[in-house]
Parts: sequence; C-alpha cells; structure tokens
Amino acid sequence: MRLILAAVGRLKAGPERELASRYRDRAAQLGRGLGFPSCDNVEIPESRARRAPDRCAEEAAALATYLPSGGVLVAYDERGRADLGSEALAERVAGWRDAARPALVVTIGGPDGLDASIRTRAELILSFGAATLPHGLVRVLALEQLYRSLTILAGHPYHRGEAG
Repeated sequence: MRLILAAVGRLKAGPERELASRYRDRAAQLGRGLGFPSCDNVEIPESRARRAPDRCAEEAAALATYLPSGGVLVAYDERGRADLGSEALAERVAGWRDAARPALVVTIGGPDGLDASIRTRAELILSFGAATLPHGLVRVLALEQLYRSLTILAGHPYHRGEAG
C-alpha cells in the first residue's frame, strides 16, 4: 500500500518543510518493511479561481487524481473527528493494508478548505481539534501521525502508548 500525503499549497523553505521531510523520510524507511513501499508528499498548486467554491472544486479535482481505484481517502478537515487516537488510526491503516488497498491518500485542503466532493469520498475525516492551525503545521502533524502509525505497527518504541 502506497502512502501519499496530498496537500494544497506549497511549503516554503523553513522548519515546517524540514519537519515534514523528516517524517516523510522516516515513514518511507520504516514502511518498506511493513508493506508500505513508498511514502510521498505531494503539493497541489492553489487554485487561482475568483470564487472560493470554484477554487475548492479545482483543488479537489487535482487531489482526486492521486487516489487510485480502490484506494483509501482520508481527509483532514475542521469538521473531522478529533477523538481518534494514534493506536486506533494505526489499526485502521493496518486493516486497509491487509485488505490489499493500493494506496492511502491523506488530503489537506487549501486556505478555503476541502470541497464537499472530497469529504464525501473520504472514508475517514479527521481534525486536530477546534483550533485553526497553520497549514504547514497540519502537514507536519499529519505526516507525524502516519509515521507514528507505522511505529505502532512495527512495535517500535517511538510510541509508548498510555501509561498504565
């Protein structure tokens, strides 16, 4: 199962880009031994349409090109679930892998958010909470959660779970 983070917008050089690259590289390296041959970070250009709904629709069309037939779409959106823990996410990722799904595509919208067509197609819609976060930070957090999911599946000590 390929892992793909597809986000609208381009991260500028700086700490967010460096952290995103670090977590992508870690996920790619660890994932190879777990049935995840690649982890890609794809940047979709922001639409230049005049109206927000048109921008969202154009960006959704571009994001959808990265979802292969039978692939899993997970969306980060302000209306998403904020109550899914890392272990539960790792279980879902493992289930999708074990079901021989070809790809897990995690999407992050642009400044106007995600089009309803993406939210409708998504098998899971997540949020990092009610606060509005910088786009670059959301990308870092999404990649970190992918990496954390893989460490959980590998039994790696990066994720120590809840203290009992």
